[in-house]
Amino acid sequence: MSTLGELKPSTLSSAEWRNGQVVVGITGASRNPAAAVAINGQLVAFCEEERLTRIRGVGLAPGTLPQAAVRTVLSLAGSPSERVSAYVAAEESVTLPDTLPRLRLDHHHGHAAAAFMTSPFESAAVLVCDRNSSPEMSVWMARDGEVVNQQWPWSGHGIAALYTECTELFGFSAGQEHRLEALARCGSSTNVERVARLFRYEGGAIRTDPRWKRIVGDWLHEHGETWSFEHAAEVASALQQAIGAVLVEILADLRNRLPVSNLCVGGGLFFNTFFNTMVSRSGFFENVFVPPNPGNVGVAAGAALAVGQKQRPRGPEHRAATAFLGPSYDLEAIKQTLDNCKLSVELLQRNDVIESCVKDLAAGRLIGWFQGRMEWGHRALGHRSILASPFSPYALDNLNVFLKQREWHRAYGLSVREEETERYFIGPSRSRWMEYEYQLVDIEKFRHVLPHGTSTLRVQTIDPSAELFRDLHASFAAATGAGVLINTSFNGFSEPIVCSPRDAIRVFFGTGLDVLVLDRFVIRK
Repeated sequence: MSTLGELKPSTLSSAEWRNGQVVVGITGASRNPAAAVAINGQLVAFCEEERLTRIRGVGLAPGTLPQAAVRTVLSLAGSPSERVSAYVAAEESVTLPDTLPRLRLDHHHGHAAAAFMTSPFESAAVLVCDRNSSPEMSVWMARDGEVVNQQWPWSGHGIAALYTECTELFGFSAGQEHRLEALARCGSSTNVERVARLFRYEGGAIRTDPRWKRIVGDWLHEHGETWSFEHAAEVASALQQAIGAVLVEILADLRNRLPVSNLCVGGGLFFNTFFNTMVSRSGFFENVFVPPNPGNVGVAAGAALAVGQKQRPRGPEHRAATAFLGPSYDLEAIKQTLDNCKLSVELLQRNDVIESCVKDLAAGRLIGWFQGRMEWGHRALGHRSILASPFSPYALDNLNVFLKQREWHRAYGLSVREEETERYFIGPSRSRWMEYEYQLVDIEKFRHVLPHGTSTLRVQTIDPSAELFRDLHASFAAATGAGVLINTSFNGFSEPIVCSPRDAIRVFFGTGLDVLVLDRFVIRK
């Protein structure tokens, strides 16, 4: 099992910090710093620095904290900094200030804790796939609030690194794996046999044909130096299928060795909804959990939870994390911002907000939807969302060309009430963080949100706790016959998800959004 590093300065005993009420997890040495707070072993607040500063791509300077994020999460937790028992980092290159009580955790331990300790499970196997550490893959057993490294005999590259190398063959850079995933979604995997033999799993290692990059490159360029979109999508789809098959072989080995029926996954690989869906459908585990933020940013949550593990709540209903752990703004705070901006707005009753939005959505308008506490994961889930009708003929053009400025083939996630999922989609029973992708029951019905060649989409299944968002979908169903909405993150081109009302107002007036809903305030252009 990974051991906790030395506590400095040494003002607290081991027993004191383990029993301490407030623990802050820190991450983001190279980019995207974040802070998380756990109180008595329960995650209560999480925020990324860039969502507060609005500056992307800035890493954490040595010997510093992400000050804005730390102040925010401690405020959300109702705790002054003096009550913090320990600041915990699970990244080798994060160095915290010498003056603070601080701990260091193994990076994969942070991933494993973030995966298991935000899950509803009492026990589980945990698989971590992360290309930013060595080894790149690890297996853990989690039980009674602890995660224990199984010392899996792994050697060589992991799946995440292999997928990144595939990404680079298509001209994308490391960190743009989502672009390969989007491309692969538009292709058919009918020729997967051309690359399937290039990768295999054998006794704790992925074996690759030494010629695999040349073989893939030759296929990609078989019609010349430049390739068509359709051809590139076909190759990308086949590669993704072949790598997914190796992942399934690893799952089979893991299940044979560990006597558990639950699986949690962590690491950047599991941003990929195609792989998540393969894991779920493999059938080796009865239950699979993907955390809201499985990547390096989410390690801040794992670091905080791992240190507070002895105080971890016993009941699953109290232990499982919510997706909404960021800042929130009440009506008075929103009104103050609106007044400062000298904007003319409507303050509507709850039912009138829904009725108004349904009319706008049915008319093909884009809505900025701002409610409650901000999501702490990488996807908008109904609190900082841009919403649109999937039946609008121009939905993809409006989103890709005019709003997000993305490639024309990029697809968008859909949201639906959990109990209606099977009416429209084929896939896992729930996908509350939009972590899985689904086949469509009626492709023709959703043709306007399907880029050419696409037959699957990410889906968020909305659980009963999201009352307003569910009511919006129910009213949209009554008006259109289908309670499904396009749901994408509320942000402008190349910027973080909005955090505050002021952020939302700026994006609203700087983009092609038609309507802005801030709680019960409605603004129109």
